[in-house]
Amino acid sequence: MKIGVFICHCGENISSTVDCPRVAKICESYPGVEYSVDYKYMCSDPGQNLIREAIQLYKLDAIVIGSCSPHMHERTFRNAAFSAGINPFMVEIANLREHCSWVHDDIESSTLKAIELVRMAIEKVKRDKPLSKINVPVTKRVLVIGGGIAGIQAALDVANAGYEVVLVEKEPSIGGHMSQLSETFPTLDCSQCILTPRMVEVHQHPKIKLLTYSEVVKVEGFIGNFKVTIKKKARHINEDLCSGCGMCISKCPIKKKAYNSFEEDLAFRSAVYIPFSQAIPNIPVIDETVCTYFQTGKCGMCLKVCDRGAINFDQKDTVMVADIGAIIVATGYKLYDIERKSADLKYKGYGEYGYGKYRDVIDGLQFERIASASGPTSGEMKRPSDGKEPKKIVFIQCVGSRDDSKGISYCSKICCMYTAKQAMLYRHKVHDGEAYVFYMDIRAGGKMYEEFVRRAIEEDKVKYIRGRVSRIYEENGKYIVKGEDTIAGMPVEIDADMVVLATAMIPQDNAPALARTIGIPYDKYGFFNESHPKLKPVESTTAGVFLAGACQSPKDIPESVAMASAAACKTIILLSSDTLEREPVVAKVNEDLCAGCFYCQKVCPFGAVEVKDVKDINGIVYKEVAFINQGVCQGCGTCTATCLSKSIELSGFNNEEIFAEIAAL
Repeated sequence: MKIGVFICHCGENISSTVDCPRVAKICESYPGVEYSVDYKYMCSDPGQNLIREAIQLYKLDAIVIGSCSPHMHERTFRNAAFSAGINPFMVEIANLREHCSWVHDDIESSTLKAIELVRMAIEKVKRDKPLSKINVPVTKRVLVIGGGIAGIQAALDVANAGYEVVLVEKEPSIGGHMSQLSETFPTLDCSQCILTPRMVEVHQHPKIKLLTYSEVVKVEGFIGNFKVTIKKKARHINEDLCSGCGMCISKCPIKKKAYNSFEEDLAFRSAVYIPFSQAIPNIPVIDETVCTYFQTGKCGMCLKVCDRGAINFDQKDTVMVADIGAIIVATGYKLYDIERKSADLKYKGYGEYGYGKYRDVIDGLQFERIASASGPTSGEMKRPSDGKEPKKIVFIQCVGSRDDSKGISYCSKICCMYTAKQAMLYRHKVHDGEAYVFYMDIRAGGKMYEEFVRRAIEEDKVKYIRGRVSRIYEENGKYIVKGEDTIAGMPVEIDADMVVLATAMIPQDNAPALARTIGIPYDKYGFFNESHPKLKPVESTTAGVFLAGACQSPKDIPESVAMASAAACKTIILLSSDTLEREPVVAKVNEDLCAGCFYCQKVCPFGAVEVKDVKDINGIVYKEVAFINQGVCQGCGTCTATCLSKSIELSGFNNEEIFAEIAAL
């Protein structure tokens, strides 16, 4: 075997602490090495040409690259080798940057270590075998989980490209939090006016199957070939018969037993309801927890007044299984639990601000509903407690965000902007009103965002105070807001009529459970992790699963839409071929050695291990062994490390190759 060694300086990243020419010179003397050279940027076009020319000139069979992490450029070097006639899996990379130059200061010791790392790679590549990529069929149908603006955008983009989409939304209507907003920054255009046409387009699109009031309960399979189990919850309304006339809602005698969650608990709804007037689909839901019929067996008024026979009290949850090629997760966000009402109490809440105790201390979404023309006050600025117009209002930013003491260290990214917007909306509605904003820093990173905040301060006369609020309490019908102006270096006390808390964006309550169902990672807060923050921002580590919107991190509407279109684009690329090429670095089972203990099945994080019957010549099963589904296997090697009988090996990382590296030291 003829091996070529190519040492990259990586600019100064490697060469600053590693003598690259010396490494190349010494490696040239190793058995099997036909050619060795160093170059400043091996990943550049001239560097790749150098590799291709050396392969052809010296008739190389394999190559070793001493460079940065394989995560960065393994595909680049494999493609260069393949274009010159070498099997791409006869390429090994010695990580001289992260494993050597970046963690050492002494040039001599770093150089010696670099030589050892390259020598290990040389010994491994001698034992590598050419591998062929695995071809798997692709189901040309996409699942989008979440019907907010990100899910809507992704579904429309994929459907407009000609592919089938199944859009699953857990609420009775699509629209997400954007449907609750009054106006959007930085243009102050009506949120519903932008969103509603897109919702209708989704509902009417021939390529989109819309499943609202539904949840994904199980995901099996692998990229291009997922089997997804979806539970559609009973509305107790026959969707095929219902015309959306609303007669059942208007005649329902139960009016004030349930808070309206769409109105952020600022109003009540009946037992039969649609979330909001523009809901898609415009089909009601009967709430079993407050409906008299389900509680006592009496009433049934809705059944009596429905002339289409759409009411069905006996309707049950239904389950369907869909064949899916790719999944886009767009489950969105919720607001920080100020009262700590949820089951997860890892966040400490803000009792000192009186939220939940004082009715006029509200969060940002509650303010949006008050300001909205379709909200509980029809857009009139009224306090929840007594319906009076607030003449003085205080906005407090970073409630939850950037506060380690409360459990969240990250910035929620949109609070500075929506606080400025809400202060402007207040000033537009209450011309003689006073608006104060307590802030830590103003973070307005976006096109026309900084100008928008300046407009709030300069044109709408919103008073910004840099500092934190320590306490809010009620006195003589006013809310006393005590804080500090850190610029003036003095305490501040404001007697406000209403207080609005800009609470942090956090993941949905069921985000970790959904992540486990799909098989994707999530961070300590519950946001889904992308595969690479720079190079693969919309891809998860599970092949075929993509991320869109605020389920990955706090995002505003423009960024969520852009991310959704990016995820849709990645999905369309995946579906554009009838078959999909997979990396051949997968586990394989030696059936003769397998003891059938199936420990591998228990530890496999991707569900790639199946049970296979081994039959004799008469077709009689005489033992069960493990079988690796190559379409699902991600080549992590966990099963190889776990196998007690040593009957599983990972292609490209078998015992012979690994021991050769160890022996090289």
